[in-house]
Amino acid sequence: MEFAFTDEQRMIGETVRGFFAEHATSARTRAAMAADGLDHALWAAFAGELGLAGIALPEDRGGAGLGMVELAQVAEAAGAHVAALPLLGHAMLGQAIARGGSDEQKAEWLPRLATGELVSTSAWQPDVTIAGGRLSGHFAHVPHGAVADLMLVHSGDNAWIVDLKGEGVAITAHMTMDQTRPLASITLTAAPAEALDNPDAAIPAALAAGWIVLAAEALGGAQETLDRTVAYSRDRVQFGRQIGSFQAYKHRLADMMIEIEQARSAVYWAACTIDENSDEAPIALHAAKSLAADTYFMCAGNMIQLHGGIGFTWDHDAHLFFKRARSIQTLLGHGAWHREAIATMILGPACEGAAA
Repeated sequence: MEFAFTDEQRMIGETVRGFFAEHATSARTRAAMAADGLDHALWAAFAGELGLAGIALPEDRGGAGLGMVELAQVAEAAGAHVAALPLLGHAMLGQAIARGGSDEQKAEWLPRLATGELVSTSAWQPDVTIAGGRLSGHFAHVPHGAVADLMLVHSGDNAWIVDLKGEGVAITAHMTMDQTRPLASITLTAAPAEALDNPDAAIPAALAAGWIVLAAEALGGAQETLDRTVAYSRDRVQFGRQIGSFQAYKHRLADMMIEIEQARSAVYWAACTIDENSDEAPIALHAAKSLAADTYFMCAGNMIQLHGGIGFTWDHDAHLFFKRARSIQTLLGHGAWHREAIATMILGPACEGAAA
């Protein structure tokens, strides 16, 4: 597969990078962390002024009608600034409805998601009870669960939309490591739930969007940690020399760059496979999530160490990148789980025998 951005995609990339550089400042992110973990003004500008909340939603439902490559560009730019936005759940619910919702569900929910009117999240739970269109179950570690309006619930081969502002919903917000994407516990007790029309299409679409968002955020964050560390290496002087001139320091930067470029290829390979309905999509998605997440964690750790004592302080943004990187590693499957999935797809019974 050969890949290069189109002129339109390059323009989108430049636009979103400029937007987040101007608006997703460290001060605003920290203010959101001190509140509910969502930069409401940034979300309003993101969705209203630029129309980016609907970038991958159908054009006839108020979206831009673009694909996963463009969504990845947006998530990459947001990840570079650790933006306190609910992109993960928003992308997952939007794609679930777009791919597996009924005409009525698409007409009801997609236009409101495209404008950013609704904040959404997603949760998976094998043990749920559904009776008479009402859902019961407990959902731990729900991203932006305390501020979300809607939740996509998928359990087994079924998927539902739940109004978190409705009856039968109890939400407990948690203080979590990554305060830019805070988690909450949600308990549903006979809460009204709207079953998606085609869960066989909705669930894979939601997971694909979630993995691409996380992988692209990780890519953007990893690149930013490298860029900031390179800039610091030119400014910081020890023993009469820029610290970036020391060989051991340069080797660490080179290792970061190599891993980032590999992750970049994996992320946009995965996005392309979805847009082109390629048979490579399952492997590409698992590869992108695991490689990009692990790369980000490595780069964020290097950023702290290569900044020396200042990198460990609360006043420095290095810890924001490190905590986001650690969070991305665990969301929607740890790297070991994704790599095992790839091995199983490639080796089949041979992999199962080796594991035994």
